[in-house]
Amino acid sequence: MTKISLSPEDTFRIGVDLGREAQEGSVLLLSGDLGTGKTVLARGVAEGLGIREWNGSPTFTILQVYEEGRLPLYHFDVYRIEEPEEMDEVGFFDYLYGDGVVLLEWPERVEELLKGDFLEIRIEKNVEKGFDYREIHINHKTI
Repeated sequence: MTKISLSPEDTFRIGVDLGREAQEGSVLLLSGDLGTGKTVLARGVAEGLGIREWNGSPTFTILQVYEEGRLPLYHFDVYRIEEPEEMDEVGFFDYLYGDGVVLLEWPERVEELLKGDFLEIRIEKNVEKGFDYREIHINHKTI
């Protein structure tokens, strides 16, 4: 499925819908180039889960844990990971398939660690169609 976003607000609302639909154990793989709106969509997922206090993308800490929503959200940003084995240090496997929702930005950096069913979300921009134009591709993926 592909959704079109014409603004950051559209991207946020798509994230809210994804958060409302997320179930315990859901793993969302979020990819896209820098500046495509991954953090905006992630903030929408948090809102859809009922999380009101957003601490931003965990680029420097790798993991942000949000527990005040209807389900916990474990938001990983692995942009700075150099080796997939570094994920052990943050307890990645303790969160994966756990009692909450895992949102993993830059999943291609740790893909070799992933096994199972995922919701793959890929954001692409097309400046020929407008500065804020985004195609958000959402697919179920089994690895």
